[in-house]
Amino acid sequence: MAELHELTALEQWEELQAGSVSPVELATHYLDRIDRLNPELGAFVTVTADAALERAENVASSVPRTAPLWGLPFADKDLWLRAGVPAGFGSRLMAGYVPDHSDEIVETLDAAGGVSLGKTNAPEFGLPAYTESLVAPPARNPWSIDRGAGGSSGGAAVAVSAGLLPFAPGSDGGGSIRIPAAACGLVGLKPTRGLVPAGSGIDSLAGLVVDGPLARTVADAALLLDGMIARVHGRIDHHYTLRAPDDDEGPLLGAAIRGEGRYQLGVMTTSAWDDAYEITLDPAALGALDEAVLAFDALGHGIEQTALEHDETYAPAFRTIWQAGAARIPAEGDALDLLEPLTRWLVLRGRELSARQLSEALSTLTAFERSLIRQLAAYDAVLTPAMAMTPRPLGWFDQEDGERNFAQQVQYTPFTSMLNVSGLPAIVLPVSQTGDGLPMGVQLIGRPGGEATLLSLARQLERRIRWDRRHPPVW
Repeated sequence: MAELHELTALEQWEELQAGSVSPVELATHYLDRIDRLNPELGAFVTVTADAALERAENVASSVPRTAPLWGLPFADKDLWLRAGVPAGFGSRLMAGYVPDHSDEIVETLDAAGGVSLGKTNAPEFGLPAYTESLVAPPARNPWSIDRGAGGSSGGAAVAVSAGLLPFAPGSDGGGSIRIPAAACGLVGLKPTRGLVPAGSGIDSLAGLVVDGPLARTVADAALLLDGMIARVHGRIDHHYTLRAPDDDEGPLLGAAIRGEGRYQLGVMTTSAWDDAYEITLDPAALGALDEAVLAFDALGHGIEQTALEHDETYAPAFRTIWQAGAARIPAEGDALDLLEPLTRWLVLRGRELSARQLSEALSTLTAFERSLIRQLAAYDAVLTPAMAMTPRPLGWFDQEDGERNFAQQVQYTPFTSMLNVSGLPAIVLPVSQTGDGLPMGVQLIGRPGGEATLLSLARQLERRIRWDRRHPPVW
């Protein structure tokens, strides 16, 4: 008989609904695994065991079973506020900070019936594409613990991959869901800007940061995404006039389960960074892409090679926005010395920017958004490698030279940030393994509001490749 963590999140939900397991029993199972495995893996920075069990009891007695995530454990990313729980933001600057209120995404997940077990590891203020801060052990890749888990939702990815959680929410401002999902052999979905009301991206600088799910299966990702969307009477309760097109068709879980339809796919190995940095694709990245192309071709989808137009304006504009976003970090005077070198470099560069430079960068990225949507409009989805390289060894990123560190991040993950800029949805999922067992995946880019199509395509690929039957050594 399978242990609880060996079931998919959807199967665990069905067990909860049937009364075969209680929310307290499920939370206890995961808390035991966290207690045993987290010291080696660094997935959690805070575990709230007593509060989790109390919450699980409350869910069982007081929350309607119709809540979309009823009784399912999750964890808050340590960039989010939960009242009464330390919020470290991966930084020495925030030591001892305990908020008295919760972020909206945390309240949304609670309202959906979820049970938070604590806080997952994140790098300093979520800025790097790896999770190796000075305030916590590194998030170690469960497939090979000498490798990193990516970032910034690195702890969330480790927790799901190692069976410490059934799924986990994350945030994505330049790839921060998709990068760790790819590194840890998971499904990671960045929604269309505006789809998730509590993490819409509309209120972030340049609309970059949105919230979405990390999971072991496509259906599990859709289940969590539906819970994050928080429909009211079947419709999305948007807080803004802007919304994702066709987002009131109902829960996305159905599309992820059925996996139906034939589509026209573009295949692309170019990125928005190609004119600024030397981007070299590892043979393992190209091998995963080739395997996905063959699978989609065998499934009857149309396949066409495509490439992005050259654009020398993207890289400097994105760097400007990334630096400007960091400039708002509340560090002044001697407190700047508490920041890690990359963060301090970004903060200081950001504070040197003029209003004109920021305005020009925003205009440039808006033009890029329109251009990218136009270039990809001929396809239902566009397939790219997930990452350009294999999961990076711990300590690989330069910890002293901010400029070089930024370049390394771009070279590792050139295919992600352009979709935050454009607001387009994208999903990564694992396809193959390297000779030493590291997962390699692909990314599918959708049209605005095209999550159902992405989930359908991802489910078809998942059925064919059957990656969801593989587990890391720590399993």
